[in-house]
Formats: sequence, C-alpha cells, structure tokens
Amino acid sequence: MGGAIEFCTLGMFILDDIEFDDGKPPVYGIAGGAGTHAVVGARLVAGPEHSKAVSWIVDVGSDFPQPILDQIQSWNTSCMIRVDKSRLTTRAWNGYGANEKRNFKYLTPKLRLEPEMLSDEQVTSKSFHMVCSSERAIRIVEEISRRRKVLQPDQTSKPVFVWEPVPDRCTPEDQDKFLAACRVVDIVSPNELELGMMFGRPGWNENNNGDREIVHKILRSGIGEDGNGAIVIRAGKHGCYAYGKGQRRIWLPAYHQPTPEGQSSVVDPTGAGNSFLGALAQGMVSSDDRLPMQIITSNLAGSATWSKLIDTWGNKSQVLKALICAISAAGFAVEQIGVPNVSRTEDGSECWNGTRFTERLHMYTQRLCKVLEESSQTQNWLTE
Repeated sequence: MGGAIEFCTLGMFILDDIEFDDGKPPVYGIAGGAGTHAVVGARLVAGPEHSKAVSWIVDVGSDFPQPILDQIQSWNTSCMIRVDKSRLTTRAWNGYGANEKRNFKYLTPKLRLEPEMLSDEQVTSKSFHMVCSSERAIRIVEEISRRRKVLQPDQTSKPVFVWEPVPDRCTPEDQDKFLAACRVVDIVSPNELELGMMFGRPGWNENNNGDREIVHKILRSGIGEDGNGAIVIRAGKHGCYAYGKGQRRIWLPAYHQPTPEGQSSVVDPTGAGNSFLGALAQGMVSSDDRLPMQIITSNLAGSATWSKLIDTWGNKSQVLKALICAISAAGFAVEQIGVPNVSRTEDGSECWNGTRFTERLHMYTQRLCKVLEESSQTQNWLTE
C-alpha cells in the first residue's frame, strides 16, 4: 500500500480547554492539538475523494469523549486510534490575552508521537507535518528517511517535510540549531512573533530592512537538502509571506478581512496555524488535475503578476498553489471555537461550516487576482 498516504502528521491530538480575557465564555474538553488541526487542513484540501490519503495517530485515554471520537471518524481519514484505558487523554489549557497572545500548558502528561510509532504505510507518506524543536525535527527526518530506504530501497522520490518550530525554543540560543534543522526540511514556518524571537527581536515585520535580513540569512544558510526550500511566515490577520532562494517571494492576504464597520468573522485563532500547515503540506503533493488546483489555475490565469510569480518560482511554483490552499483552509479554522463542522447537502456535497472548500477557494482566488494586480503597481513582488 506504499504511496497511498499523502499526508501524515506527528502532531498530537489534545483535549483543549480554552479561556479568554475578552468576555467570551470558556470551553472545556474540545477536540484540539496541532495534529488534529493540521489534519483538518489537509482533509479540506484532499476532499472526500481522497480523505483516506490523510493519516494520523490519536491516543485515546480513559476519559476520551465518545462524541469527539464520532466526530473524528466522520472525517473518514486514515486514523490510527490507540486506546490505553490506564491513562488520561492528553489535555491542555489555552489562555488568550491581548492581541491574540496565547498562553499554553499541559494539564495531563502528554504522549508525544515518535517516528518509530508510524506504520509502514504512514512512513511512505508523500508529505509530513511536524511541530517540534530543531533537534527533534532533524531526528524525525533522519528516522523516517531511514525507514523509507528499508521499505523502498529502489525509491528515489522524497517526501515533503513541513516543519513548525515550537514557540518556547524560538530563542537566540537555539538559532544555530534552527538553521541546521532548516537544511533538512522543505518548508519551515514560524509565525511572525516566533521568527523575531529566534533572532532576538520582539517580532518580525516585512517592511523592516533588519527583519528582511533575517530571511536572507536563513536562505543563505539553506532550506532543504538542495537549498531550494521555502520559509513561510504566518502573520495571522495579515496573511502570510513566503520566501525562497533566487528572489522568490510572495505575500498572500488572510482569507477573512474586516468589514468597513470593523466587524470580523474570526472567533478563535486556536489551531489556525496548524490547519494552514496541514493544508500547505497536502497542497504540495496534490496533482494539478484535482479540483482545488484546477480552480487556482483557472481563476488566476488572467493575472500577469501571477504568471510572473509562477515563472520566478519555476519548479518550486507548487508552493504558491499550496499556500492558497493553506490560506483558504485557515479561514475555516478561525470561525468557531474548536474544529469546523462538516456536513453534507441534499445533493451529497461536503460542506465545512456550511460551505464547500472549493467554493471558498474560488472566492479567494478571484479576490487574489485583483490584489496581485493592484499590488504590482506599488510594490515589486518579483525582486528583493
């Protein structure tokens, strides 16, 4: 069955308790964790036709709620459920303060996923999502690569590794380890705060020359085995910035934008970054004949700026389409507390929060076409 899996995460399932300081009522014991949210992102891009291509591990303790298990199984993913009634399910507290600043702590002992726990089928996945320290990222890549060589000694293709650094290890002391880990993954994606912290700054701003030099330093050090990987900086309500070697760069706005009255559809940002990266990883390995990629290609075909971006990124241009999938998926993640709700219409179409993913993708790419053309008048997207 090697090659049947397209996405696999080493992020955990966690029962989340979430508390806010802005008057929103708290919620307790909902489906969460980096792995869960990443799977939702990948599952949105894969669609119901390829849902079994999305794989993960869920550790079920004695207190695991049956409704959440039913919810997980309704996604129809390749989910390995491991039951251990002698322990509690991993649970964590999330506290949100001003400017969406998140505080986090585990409430029960965590059961971290290791590459040795993956099945042979999962090890042969086309893409992997990791949220971990630099040292662990290197070890995961090495162990998965070792096992793949044993299972498929004649296989020359390599999987896509998408790495999300853990916030508490984004420090100047870890900078050299961070750069070393970047060289073994294909995409590294800190958020703007974490990237700044890694280099001793309060945050990262695309318009600051010193902050832009941080990106150049990372690219000079190398991302990926061939140095042609990308850094994707997640910037919340400001969208994302992606950079690659050879003057490759792009900015994409967030899916949800405030109304003229200042209203927003964002309810809770928990898990949005994970969903973004799960969708990004799945988008990196989704073929052009699938509907999401056809929508992107068709709707942006008339944009001269998009065509130039495709040419600039060359054989790495799949990143651009994957980023659009990621932005669209993250838009679902923030609309409620917890994971988005999946349902089916009378005609059998799959909807998340009442909307088809492909419909969101269609609306976003139509808006993006205008944004790219307007931006090209005031900002040179094609050179550093």
